[in-house]
Amino acid sequence: MKKKCYTMAGITAVLGTAAIIGGCGGSSSSKGTEAPPTAIVSSVPSTSEPTLDPTKTPESTAASSAISPTSAPTSKATSKPTDSSNSSITAVANPESLQVIANKNRALPSNYIPDDLVEPNVPFPYKEKVEKRKLRKAAADALEEMFAGASNDGLTLYAVSGYRSYATQKSLYNHYVETQGEEHASRYSAKPGTSEHQTGLAMDVSSQSAGFQLEENFGTTPEGKWLAAHCAEYGFVIRYPNGKENITGYAYEPWHVRYVGKDVAQQVMAKGTTLEEFYQLAVPASGN
Repeated sequence: MKKKCYTMAGITAVLGTAAIIGGCGGSSSSKGTEAPPTAIVSSVPSTSEPTLDPTKTPESTAASSAISPTSAPTSKATSKPTDSSNSSITAVANPESLQVIANKNRALPSNYIPDDLVEPNVPFPYKEKVEKRKLRKAAADALEEMFAGASNDGLTLYAVSGYRSYATQKSLYNHYVETQGEEHASRYSAKPGTSEHQTGLAMDVSSQSAGFQLEENFGTTPEGKWLAAHCAEYGFVIRYPNGKENITGYAYEPWHVRYVGKDVAQQVMAKGTTLEEFYQLAVPASGN
């Protein structure tokens, strides 16, 4: 069954013709190995809109000697999470890290805006110069290399939606709640403050064969299959894999790639795992 996520028509209704924006959150660089995400815990309930508004900062300059899946992020708890319906949202303490984790349980600071956002030199299915064309520098460089790799194999990828501000995410999420219901919106879109797109490290990718749409059937196209097979070579992962909804909290999104650097990406994709599992930060299934 083809599951439709966010089409251009739906986005246009919210933000105009320039705003073809996709799912969640629902990235050649001299990167080095960044430290895994760290965090502190706030007592903000996950059932309400995060007061810890997400924002982004410059590319991390700190590096560690190794990244291990057992090196889970450190945290300080001001209140201990209980069940998923009332658990606290973790306030991300290192939003500038290339391995930062933003999900339904982890919110970026609202005043965080990356200061190294650039527009990658890749094809887009629209001409408007809007914020979603941008990524952080390391992710943008890697995206250019990945698209060039696909082109060398006779395939053309298109970048659809990258960086997304808190305000944009809030409008988008509210639109989907109003038009498709909260349950559907929660499976495919992030509440403001918890979207990966605000990190500037995620890009939604599509192809002409998929009608430039962000739908599950993109994963069955030649471009979608190439992306899944090769993204780790350039430092990206398929952020929301099929069959991992109970771990990530989101439905399958074959179009959503996230930059984490080659070392982490290759480990995650080789194991067929998720970033939550890699850093032991799984989202409870009932917390969707």
